[in-house]
Amino acid sequence: MLRRAILLASLAVLISCPTPDSSFAAKDRGGGRVIGRQRTYVVKTDESLLEIARQYDIGFGAITAANPGVDPFVPDPGRRIVLPTEWILPDAPIRDGIVVNIAEMRLFVLPRDRSQAVTTFPIGIGDEGRETPLGRFTIIGKIRNPTWYVPESIRKERPDLPAVVPPGPDNPLGSHALRLSNPTLLIHGTNRPWGIGMRVSHGCIRLHQEDIAHLFGMVKSGTRVAIVNQPVKAAAAGGRVYLEVYDDEGGRDLYSDALKVLGSKDLTGRVDLEKTRKACRERTGLLVDVSK
Repeated sequence: MLRRAILLASLAVLISCPTPDSSFAAKDRGGGRVIGRQRTYVVKTDESLLEIARQYDIGFGAITAANPGVDPFVPDPGRRIVLPTEWILPDAPIRDGIVVNIAEMRLFVLPRDRSQAVTTFPIGIGDEGRETPLGRFTIIGKIRNPTWYVPESIRKERPDLPAVVPPGPDNPLGSHALRLSNPTLLIHGTNRPWGIGMRVSHGCIRLHQEDIAHLFGMVKSGTRVAIVNQPVKAAAAGGRVYLEVYDDEGGRDLYSDALKVLGSKDLTGRVDLEKTRKACRERTGLLVDVSK
């Protein structure tokens, strides 16, 4: 009952919680580019990881993976936790536009000018059996206050739903939507902010309301979108090599993936293989030093 009460209180806060700046200067490092800076946070009384994640624009899955062993709903007050707010940019098949990395449940907006800031947001993605499709797309439409025309497949699962849901607080598309060149695929807001950082959708990409409004104002029709699945990313800096490893939900051993990524960046000879194996086992989503 206590957990449920705290969760419900957290959800009420999440509805209108503002988020910090989501744009970061990209630092060029050997074999990759890095944005943000990892920080720590001391948990306050009656505060959940769900609330802290929303405060710092982190997905729920990301903050729990970065803090194994911490109760996400009733963490100990005074406990210092890690905020996963530093990222290696995905190896994108496009130079500018939107890049979505399914494995880390995060969206990046890459500017045409590499000297400009990169903007990033946590996302919710397709659930098992309804996976968000990979590939290259373009934005073909921008919609304010979208109407949801409920797909027949969803109405079979939820016969209580109407055929059409008008704009408003009950609309799961939120306040803004971007239609992609795959006609069934949208990037949109949500009326269920606790699903950000989780596999909860029927394939579409969900953002917090304030994040989709920000993204909506940044992009235009014709913007390129690449959706990739990269559970392992690597970069080098200051003579050190770093890995960022996520759970790919498939239970695969990601060690071979890590060796391929490191090899593609000519970094294999600079890493400790046991540190690399450990990072692939733990999959915290944090930048881990795997140098020799």
